[in-house]
Formats: sequence, structure tokens, C-alpha cells
Amino acid sequence: MKVSMIGTGYVGLVTGACLADVGNHVLCLDVDERKIAMLEGGEIPIYEPGLREIVRANVAAGRLAFTTDPERSAKYGRVQMIAVGTPPGEDGSADLQYVVAAARAIAAHMDGPRVIVDKSTVPVGTADKVRAAIADGLAARGADLAFHVVSNPEFLKEGAAVEDFMRPDRIVIGADHPVAVETMRELYAPFQRNHERLQVMDIRSAELTKYAANAMLATRISFMNELALLAERLGADIEHVRKGIGSDPRIGFHFLYPGTGYGGSCFPKDVTALLRTAQANGIDLKVVRAVEEANERQKGVLVDKIVRRYGENLAGRRFALWGLAFKPNTDDMREAPSRVIVDRLLERGATVTAYDPVAMDEARHVFEGRAGIGYAAGALEAADGCDALVIATEWKAFRSPDFDELKRRLKAPVVFDGRNLYEPAAMKALGFEYLAIGR
Repeated sequence: MKVSMIGTGYVGLVTGACLADVGNHVLCLDVDERKIAMLEGGEIPIYEPGLREIVRANVAAGRLAFTTDPERSAKYGRVQMIAVGTPPGEDGSADLQYVVAAARAIAAHMDGPRVIVDKSTVPVGTADKVRAAIADGLAARGADLAFHVVSNPEFLKEGAAVEDFMRPDRIVIGADHPVAVETMRELYAPFQRNHERLQVMDIRSAELTKYAANAMLATRISFMNELALLAERLGADIEHVRKGIGSDPRIGFHFLYPGTGYGGSCFPKDVTALLRTAQANGIDLKVVRAVEEANERQKGVLVDKIVRRYGENLAGRRFALWGLAFKPNTDDMREAPSRVIVDRLLERGATVTAYDPVAMDEARHVFEGRAGIGYAAGALEAADGCDALVIATEWKAFRSPDFDELKRRLKAPVVFDGRNLYEPAAMKALGFEYLAIGR
């Protein structure tokens, strides 16, 4: 099939590359000329394991191409996928201006029947806005062309997006016309060889499913973070509690790890947008609101521990920070707990030496112009002369460091672990003062 992908951000680029990899011909459109030039040169603007290889292979095979021309894109694919950003507006609701603009551009230039697919994470009712924008655009041209709108939300985990797309748990299709359903079945047929993964439903249910999924996962994280705070007060170990409840098959182990709060481009934005959608419809989602409030509190927990240990005034103190990305295997720092940690340490007069395996360039951009933060060439180098080590991201490279060398480099053997990477008893035996989450 010929597919036009509007937007080459995280979702658009992964989706376009993976669709090309199974034999489709995909044209990716973006208004950012610098990004398109980078992609045409074989470079990838985001870090995602395996993505660079797939992009380069399919460009070389002639199945994947890039453009900044909306007319070329609208005339290229029978399937037009909208994967542009939906950033939060001032009130926290999703900003749909780029989605609607993409729909208008399709309507202005399409020259045959089209299936328009909402791939962006959008509030319930967005498909109606897309349909109206397409209809208005065609009417303004005096064109009578058939089109159908589909909701096809993505469920990709950053750091494992290629694997998730190639081996999906489910493929949610919201459609109200058999032509649209059959087109999507044809598009996703290569991913269904083992068993039926397509879940066909009405459009509004598909739109809500994406927000519901992310809100549920965020709820599990915030629940465990709150239990971790209680465990500390009670003298319990949250790691034992996690194993005790996770072994119940009704609960399971996924997303039960306490830490410094969730971040990234999805959970914070989608939880807030779901709250705003409910509010606009007269519903107060009390549980979801508590999830958001608990997460904001949790991002400050590690700094609270540091303040209890050293006092409010941290002038003259230097801290090593391991991890800047919001999670491993990505360079994404959007809403990352590390940003809160750095901000609050610097506000109290401390300095920070940071290291992350892949997010260093992004960190230099995020903290550009900020005095008090520096960057090290490696994890152990970051610890040189520091009062303590702070761990914000659970990269594999941090799981088994040379503890003797770490202790030698630190001014004092103190570790504030926001990801519970180590066993408290083992750290104590090694001579470390070890402060973790809920342990």
C-alpha cells in the first residue's frame, strides 16, 4: 500500500519506518526542513533502539521517502496518517491545531478517495473535527471525493517502540465504515499472521481507549509510589510488598516499581488531557486527579531526602547525577524527574555533575544557560569529588558499577537511589549510606 505519514516525530517516524519494512511504500511529511534533511542524510533525530537501521534499509530499498511538500503527501497515499504533536494547551487540554491543519492540507490537495487515520493521541471527538475540516476543504474546492476517518491510537513504549510495533499486543481500530475497516485490515495484515490482533470498535471508544490505557498505567505507578512513602514510615520494605502483590495474577508485576515519578511525552500529558476532557463533560475523575497529584509530589521525594540529610542550604555541596532521560533506552527528557531534581538542587545552591548514556545532548539543550550543572564523560567520572550520588534513571549500565571505585571517587559514600537499583543490606556491607524509595 501507499501511505502518507504526516509528522516525523516519535510516533510518525517509527510507524512509517515499520510499515515500510513490511513492504509498504511510505512518504513521510514534515514542515521542519532541518529534520527532513537529517532524515534524508540517514540521520535520526531521536534515539530509539533499532530505528536507524530500519530507516536506512527502507530508504535504500526505495520504500521510505521524506518530503516537506504537503501537496505531494496528500496526493501520494491512499492512507493518510496524521501523527503530529498534540501539546498541552494552557489549561492542560490537548492542542489540536496541528491535527486540524494536517486535515486541511489533505483536503486542499487530495485527488482521490482517502482513508484519513488519526495516529496522534487525541481527545474523544477529534475524529469529528478532522472529518469536518476535510469536508469543508473539499467543499471549498468544489471537489466530490470519498473519504473516511479512522482512529488508530498507538501503544508504543519509548525504548522498545520498534519491537512493540512489529509485535503488537493489540491494534485498535475505530471506524464507522466497512471500507475504512477493510483498508486498515489490509494495512496491518503482516502483523496478524499468528493470531487476530485487530480490535474494531466505534471511533469514540478507540479515542478513549488510548487515554484510558495510559491513565491506568500511571495509576499503578502512583499507587506504588504512595505505598513506598507509607512503607518508609512503617519500617516495611516496598520491594517485598511489590513481590507479594505482583505474584497475584489479577495484579501482575508490570508498572509496580516505585521511584521518582513518571515522566515522558505520554503519561503526564495524557493524564492531564483526560482530566480536562472529563471536566468539560461535567465529570470529576477523582482517582485520575489523585494520580497526577501523587506524581508531582513524588518527583520531589529524592530532593526531600537530600535536604533531610544535609539541610535546606546546599551551597558548596556537589552531587553526581546518574540518569537524565525519563526512562532507559531513550534520550527523551520531557517531564523527566531529573529536571525537577536538578532544578531543586540548583535552587538550594548545590552544583550537579550529570551523566546519561544517551541524553547528554538533550540535557545540554534543556539546561542551556543554567549555572551549576556540568557533564561528565562517564558514570564514575561524574562522581569525582561529589558529596553524594543521586540516581534518577535505571539504565542497565548503572546496575552493577565498580562500588570500590565509586566509593573512592565520592567525597563521602552516600547514595540517593530513586530507582531502587541495589539491595540496602549489600550497600551497607560495602560501606555506603544508602537512601532509596520505600526501603
